Amino acid sequence: MSSTPRPIKHLRWYIAVLLCLASELNYLDRQALSVLATQIQKDVGFTDAQYGQITSAFLMSYSVMYLVSGRILDMIGTRKGYLYFVAAWSVAAMSHAFARTPFHFQAARFALGAAEAAVIPGGVKAATEWFPVRERALAVGIFNAGTALGSTLAVPLIGAISLYWGWRAAFIVSGGLGLLWLPLWAWLYHRPEDHKHITAEERTMILSDRGATEGQPPPPMRVLLRMKETWGCVAARVLTDPISYMLNFWVLKYLEDQFHIPRTTLLAVGWLPYAALATGNIASGVVPRYLVTSLGFTVNRARKLTTFTVSVAALFLFLSLARIDSIAPYAARFGIDITTLAIACVTLAMFCHGAWGNVILPAEVFPARAVGSVTGLGGLIGSIAGVITQRMMGRVVESAGYAPVFLVCASAYLFAFLAVVVLIGELGRIREVRSA
Repeated sequence: MSSTPRPIKHLRWYIAVLLCLASELNYLDRQALSVLATQIQKDVGFTDAQYGQITSAFLMSYSVMYLVSGRILDMIGTRKGYLYFVAAWSVAAMSHAFARTPFHFQAARFALGAAEAAVIPGGVKAATEWFPVRERALAVGIFNAGTALGSTLAVPLIGAISLYWGWRAAFIVSGGLGLLWLPLWAWLYHRPEDHKHITAEERTMILSDRGATEGQPPPPMRVLLRMKETWGCVAARVLTDPISYMLNFWVLKYLEDQFHIPRTTLLAVGWLPYAALATGNIASGVVPRYLVTSLGFTVNRARKLTTFTVSVAALFLFLSLARIDSIAPYAARFGIDITTLAIACVTLAMFCHGAWGNVILPAEVFPARAVGSVTGLGGLIGSIAGVITQRMMGRVVESAGYAPVFLVCASAYLFAFLAVVVLIGELGRIREVRSA
């Protein structure tokens, strides 16, 4: 005798948490190298310029596969696509343990980037499938918070494993965790139309925002490329993605190299900037949702006010980092030493970066059947910009320090905000996209 499956109330939020866990594992794997960089440099032997080449190898494959994975996810679906990609990136992460030369690390990073590129297009697509428009910023914020939580967890977890069992064991553990996530995803994730455990009320609420063309195949890229909204999403990624890679790959190295923080101390406090990034990701959805539900703002006004505010804050924080030596004497009057000041500025800058919400944009503009493709295109071009800047950063840091990098970052957010205003226009209104 068969029984009716038991409904799970508020199932969409369980989906959001599961997506957050996936992005957390994704960034735990990719951040392992930055946590272990100095230790591996001493063991294997490579320069800062070679480190820049290793990190750019990740971005080379990541950039191409960002677009390809987005199209794959639109064609085969989020559930099946995530199963394939998470399994692949877990194996690629574990392969770092067998690297012996800088070239081996480049190969491992190339494979990792190819597989990990699906995490953002897949997560944004899943949020579009499972949440109404008014909740998508918060859903994507929760999912995207996992990227910073993974980076936060990487500092103590990867650091502790490397101290006790060596850096090779750290890659094995971080990659293996992704394989443990797969059965949970296979069981819980299905589209709301087909899910056996969703309540009728929740299904109706989710599907109420679906457009007339929602059930059609993914639109051709030529259709999306003719829409200025597509290029608004792309421009925002191009201007802010290189900062994402700089923050993820270089922040710990900056603090360790510039201020000579002992490694044990770095492991104790190095999680703070990434925790702030996670908090910022959640704030990117919580703050606009509060403005909409409590103050009566439109989605468009709430999101743009939040984005503009953090853009201005980021401007001053990165300028402070670029002139940290000049500001330090004033901070010293309040008992704040230069190292504490640098950590505080980096931490607040990373909060602002997360609160900007660059990956949310396609979910607030395009239907679910196009979100993977638009997100993938933005990630492709944003990652290409990341490859170029990563290769440049190694040389700039060696010759001129970090100040020029922070100066470039300072104004990028305001230019990205301008691109949203001019090219996208109204947020929170889903455009109809033709299938041909």
